[in-house]
Amino acid sequence: MTIFTKIINGEIPCYKVAEDERYFAFLDINPMTKGHTLVIPKFEADKEGDYIFDMDDEMYAGLMMFAKRVAKAIEAAVPCKRVGVAVMGMEVPHVHVHLIPINAEKDMVISNPKLKLEASEMAEIAAAIVSKMQL
Repeated sequence: MTIFTKIINGEIPCYKVAEDERYFAFLDINPMTKGHTLVIPKFEADKEGDYIFDMDDEMYAGLMMFAKRVAKAIEAAVPCKRVGVAVMGMEVPHVHVHLIPINAEKDMVISNPKLKLEASEMAEIAAAIVSKMQL
């Protein structure tokens, strides 16, 4: 069981911003920028692995449509020029998409120092994104 499955199951707390029957979105606890959100399917990898491009077309398209709705809410809630998208998938063996509010390309450099935000600020950011969700 991955850490993301434990988050989905409520075994590990998170700052959830969106959920439907197949997908889940929550703030990254080591954000590159304020509002950095992870979007994941509610299933773990199967025998094909945890690589996004191994997903079947329907689940992949659904994940990206869900991510688009979350990105629009982030854009409305967090001051930024765009919401960047990154898929690396090396750190947790569970398909996940990073949605990162950016004002410049350098905001998406993975080696940048991560932000350290207080729990109250994380909760405030999550609430702002939730208030803009239109699922």
